[in-house]
Amino acid sequence: MKVSIASGKGGTGKTTVAVNLALTIGRAQVLDCDVEDPDMAIFLHPELISVAPVNTQVPRVLAQKCTFCRACAEFCEYNAIAVLPELWLLTPELCKDCGGCYLVCPEEALVPESRSIGVIERGAVSLSLELVTGRLKPGESMPTPLIRRVKGEARADVPAILDCAPGSACPMMTAVEGTDYCILVTEPTPFGLHDLEQATQVVSLLGVPTGVVINRADLGEAAVKEFCRQQDIPVLLEIPYDAALAEAYARGEPAVHADEKWREIFERLWRDVTAAAQEASHDMNRESQR
Repeated sequence: MKVSIASGKGGTGKTTVAVNLALTIGRAQVLDCDVEDPDMAIFLHPELISVAPVNTQVPRVLAQKCTFCRACAEFCEYNAIAVLPELWLLTPELCKDCGGCYLVCPEEALVPESRSIGVIERGAVSLSLELVTGRLKPGESMPTPLIRRVKGEARADVPAILDCAPGSACPMMTAVEGTDYCILVTEPTPFGLHDLEQATQVVSLLGVPTGVVINRADLGEAAVKEFCRQQDIPVLLEIPYDAALAEAYARGEPAVHADEKWREIFERLWRDVTAAAQEASHDMNRESQR
């Protein structure tokens, strides 16, 4: 089972929930899909096992064949290619590696060339818990190919916890897509509500069942809970503000290690998520058989 943990905005406690849930499960795999700013290793302290480069392909022009017809530039929706009267230019950071430019070139003057965009790090947290981290190269503007590669590392024999990028744009969508359940972590503030509304729309469009965790639930407004009630979205967990928990977090210490009560809380959260995901899967199977 794959469970994605996302948030409409940064700073809500998304990674905190992901870390503590993974440590509670024990036998699991953690996929850090927040490739622009991965930080789960700060809390999980894995022993690094391997580092593998991740490449994409970009077009390279064969100067002796190119007639500067501009077919490739006109096809590219991302403006990665520019063609001047006697000059062919590529902005590799904009290339989506779709391959269309090769197909439309009448002279077959373009060939693929590998370009490094980042790495995938594999680490052992314990004998039963593995961390896979995607780390995007500084300056890269297209994280989604690396996120897909990280998701491709998911094993079928253990549950996978995916820590997604914050927000509701392409990186978050790429990570959530195809997972069995999505936990949206939010806070009871006007900003939290606004971004939760956007995130739930995205997850709904992706067809992924979802529930909400409200962090610092006792410090804000009731509007988030009311929104969840109106939208029939289950509130899986309300985490109150706890000074001791905040201090442990500042030390890089997960809540389940700081206080045994949090292990029981996250065990209950995992049971609820598992049951909800199974129920959603059964509903989808029944619907497909009609």
